[in-house]
Amino acid sequence: MTTLLHSDQPIHQRFTALVEDTPGPSWQDLFERCWPGYRDWYLRNGVFGRPSYLDCRRALRKHMPELVSTWERLVELAGGGDIEARILSMWCPPVYIAGCSQAVWIDPFGEQGPALLRNYDYSPDLLEGNWLATRWCGQRVLAMGDCLWGALDGINEAGLAASLSFGGKTQAGEGFGIPLVMRYLLEVSTTVEEACDILKRVPAHMSYSITLLDTNSHWATVYVGPDQATYVTRRRAITNFQHQVDWPAHAKATSAVERLAALEYWVVDKTHSLPAVAAALLQPPLFQTSYRRGYGTLYSAVYQPASRSVELFWQDQRWPQSLFAPQAGERDIVFPIGPS
Repeated sequence: MTTLLHSDQPIHQRFTALVEDTPGPSWQDLFERCWPGYRDWYLRNGVFGRPSYLDCRRALRKHMPELVSTWERLVELAGGGDIEARILSMWCPPVYIAGCSQAVWIDPFGEQGPALLRNYDYSPDLLEGNWLATRWCGQRVLAMGDCLWGALDGINEAGLAASLSFGGKTQAGEGFGIPLVMRYLLEVSTTVEEACDILKRVPAHMSYSITLLDTNSHWATVYVGPDQATYVTRRRAITNFQHQVDWPAHAKATSAVERLAALEYWVVDKTHSLPAVAAALLQPPLFQTSYRRGYGTLYSAVYQPASRSVELFWQDQRWPQSLFAPQAGERDIVFPIGPS
C-alpha cells in the first residue's frame, strides 16, 4: 500500500511477499485490498466500453488455455461477478504506461551464470507491491505481481527469468494486458525459445519489450505490440523505445535515451562485475525520483537463473529470495523526494 502525502513529505510503500501454491485466502485478501482501484480503472470509460464476459472467456481459451482453470478459481474467490471475471481476463484492458530499464549481464570472467537486472519505474500510487510465490500450473513461479494475477518480472522453477518495459508507443489494440502475458509465459515456458514462441502467438494490447534469460545462458529481448509483428532481438539492454524513439516527449521526460546509454556501458563493457552493475541501477540516470510524475524507480531486481534466486533492492534495503524456499514477509520502503 502506498501513502502519498503533501508534496514535501516522503513517499512510503509497503512490499509484501505471499507464498500460496494454489489460489486461496492470501490471494483473496490481495484482491479485496486492490479491487476498488482496479474496478475504477477498468470502468473509467463505462461498462460497455470493455469486452463482454464471453469475449474474454473465448480469448483466454483460445490463447492461454492452461490458465483457464486458474482464472475460473480466481473469479470464484473474487465473488463470481461479471466485472470481476472480465477484469481478471485482462483482455483488451484500458491503456497504461510505465518506464523501466532492463539488461542482461554476462560474467566477463566466466565464473558465474548471467543475470537479468531491472529497474521498475512507475507511479507509486499504482504499484501493488505484491511478490507472489505460486504453483498455479505445476511449476513454482516467483513474480512481482500486477493486475491482481499478472507479472511485471519473475522467475520460474525451470530457471526462466523475464522482465517487461514499456515500448514507447501509445497505440492500443486487440490483445491481452502484458502482465498476464508475462504470467502465462512464466507458468508454461522452460526456455527462452519457448517464451519467444508464446510472445509470437499471444496478442498484446500495447507496445512492450520483454527481456528473457534462462539456465542455458540464452537470452533475448522481444518487441511486441498491436500494430507490429513480434520481433526477437539479441539486445542486452533496453529502456522505453524499440527500433527508434516514437514518443519524444516521453523519452525526454524519462531520460530513456540516456538510460539506455548507461545500461549499455555497464553490461557491454567486459570489466564490470555484477555488484557494480547492480549499484549503477541506484544511481542516475538509471535511478529516477520523479514519483509524483509517475516514473520514479520503485524497485530494482537482479535475477540469477542458475541459482534460481532473485533479490529486490532499494537505496537502503535488500530482499533476497530463493525460488526453492520462498519466504513470506514485508518490507516498508521510503522513497526519496523527487520533482513535484
